[in-house]
Amino acid sequence: MLDVKNKWALVTGASRGIGRETALAMAKNGANVIVHSRNLAHTESLVEEIKKLGVDVFAVAAELSNEEEVRKMADTVLEKTTVDILFNNAGVMSTFQNPQWQVDASEYVRTYQINAIAPMILLEKLLPGMLEQKFGRIINTTSVVKNQPALGAYVASKAALDKLAQDYAGRLKAKNVMINSVYPGWIKTDLGGEKAPHDVETVIPGMIIGAFVPKGFTGQWIEAQNYSGKSLEEALEMLEEQK
Repeated sequence: MLDVKNKWALVTGASRGIGRETALAMAKNGANVIVHSRNLAHTESLVEEIKKLGVDVFAVAAELSNEEEVRKMADTVLEKTTVDILFNNAGVMSTFQNPQWQVDASEYVRTYQINAIAPMILLEKLLPGMLEQKFGRIINTTSVVKNQPALGAYVASKAALDKLAQDYAGRLKAKNVMINSVYPGWIKTDLGGEKAPHDVETVIPGMIIGAFVPKGFTGQWIEAQNYSGKSLEEALEMLEEQK
């Protein structure tokens, strides 16, 4: 299994839910962690919890709908370290459109900015360092929502992110930079709602598998719930068998 000790992982949307679980799981596996939220106060308790795990950690803040803030956040990170592992986890659900066939362009712009454009900017800023060191792991949180035109802005933004991963995968493969999409399942979070069938703890180890995949495993779709209850080692063995 890939050793992530002393490697730096950036997790967007880390203050709660899936992002928080991801950040803690990476720290427990020895990675140093950069936790992002809209406000530094939102990750104060998480930073303290990660420190107790014996790894390095620091927090950054940015409103992901604001391109300038995203770029500034990336620059702040790069002043301190090179990012080895990027979790594009943060996302928003678009407003339910009614009637479904009426398009609210502003809703599309906002949702795309957070769910697709912000991850693209982070790739632009962080990929050069990964390529230079010939190592990088990029994990995009995706969705399986379909046949929901009323949620068109959300669905289209995730589809754009998936297409980005597929297109980048082949170009980055030779440089040992792997990019994969992970679907966490329908999870009880602020985004998923209380009716969701899965508790947030079930996303581990599935959500972090992409950080540990070997060279050559890229451009793939991973369903986190397939690995719920498994150890990371078991999950990676299962993933290898499914290739």
